[in-house]
Amino acid sequence: MIQIQNLVKRFGSKYAVDDISFFIDEGEIVGFLGPNGAGKSTTMNILTGYMSSTSGTASIGGIDILENPTEAKRFIGYLPEQPPLYMDMTVREYLNFVYDLKGCKLNRTKHLGEICEVVKISDDYKKNRLIKNLSKGYKQRVGIAQALVGNPRVIILDEPTVGLDPKEIIEIRNLIRILGETHTVILSTHILTEVQAVCDRILIINSGKLVADEKTENIARMIEGNRRLNARICGPQRDVLRVLRSIKEITSADVFGEREGDSFVYAIESTAGVDIRKPLFYALAQNNMPLIGLEQQGTNLEDIFISLVDKKQTDNKRTKDAPKFDIKLPSGDTASKEDNN
Repeated sequence: MIQIQNLVKRFGSKYAVDDISFFIDEGEIVGFLGPNGAGKSTTMNILTGYMSSTSGTASIGGIDILENPTEAKRFIGYLPEQPPLYMDMTVREYLNFVYDLKGCKLNRTKHLGEICEVVKISDDYKKNRLIKNLSKGYKQRVGIAQALVGNPRVIILDEPTVGLDPKEIIEIRNLIRILGETHTVILSTHILTEVQAVCDRILIINSGKLVADEKTENIARMIEGNRRLNARICGPQRDVLRVLRSIKEITSADVFGEREGDSFVYAIESTAGVDIRKPLFYALAQNNMPLIGLEQQGTNLEDIFISLVDKKQTDNKRTKDAPKFDIKLPSGDTASKEDNN
C-alpha cells in the first residue's frame, strides 16, 4: 500500500531524512517512532505531498506522490500535529466544507453521519457547536473526522494525543484501533506507550535514519541488551553480593526489594546473549546460599528505544571522532585512513 524508497530530504547541509526505505501493507497499524527532531514529521509531510523530497520516491497504492499528487492523495486521510480546523465554524459546517473541498462523491448525509458516529461526535449538540468551544479531545476527534472524509484507504496521524488528558488519550487510542479494522494507519509519535497500545509494527527513526523495523512483539530482538533477572537468595547481603559479583558473566548486582526471613531479592544483569541461570545456581550452591526464587525481567519498549537511539549516536560519534593519519603511497599521493587500533 505504501512504499518509501531511498528517501532523502536535505536542508542545506543537514539531512532531515537520510536514505530511508520501508513498505507498509494494507491493513497494518504502524507506529512511526522517534525522538523530537528525528525526521518523523518531515517523512509524513513528504508522504502526504505537502513537501517534496530531495531524492528518492514515496508512493501510495502504486502512485508516486510527486508525479501524480492528486490521484495519490485520494488514498490519504491526514491529521497533522496541528489539526487544520476553522475555529469559527461549527462541526457540521466544517465537515461539509471538507466534503466539498475533497470533491467527495459519496452520499453526503450518510457518509458524514457515519464518520461522526465512528469518532463519537454524532449528537446534534456537538455538531452544532463552534469548534473553538470544544475541548482539546473533541477538536482532535473533529480533526480525525476530516481525515476520514472521502473514505481514504490510508490514515496518517501525526502526534494525535499530544496535549490530551488521560481519559481523552484512552478514547483516541480506542478510536485508532477501530480505524485499523478498515484502514491502513500510520501513527507518528514519540510517546512509547502509544505505540505499545495500538500498533502492529514499529518503525524507529533517529537522526533521519531508520534504525528499526519490526513487529511490536518482536522488537526486543532488535537489540542485544543485558539480560535482567530478579533473584531471591538466602544469606547475608554482603556475602551474597560478593558471590554474585564474582561471577564473570554478571555485569551488575544490587539489592532489590524487601527482606523476607533471611532472604532478599537481588537485581542481576548479565552479559548480552548469556544464560546466567546455571552459573548463578552453581555459584550460590557452592556457598550454601539457597536460591528460592528467580524471575526474568522483560525488556520494555522504552529500554529498546533508548538502546537503539544511543547506539546510533555512539556509532556516529565514533565515526566522526576516529583519529586519522596520512599514508604516503608509492606514487606520492596521500591517502587519509582511519586508525582501527
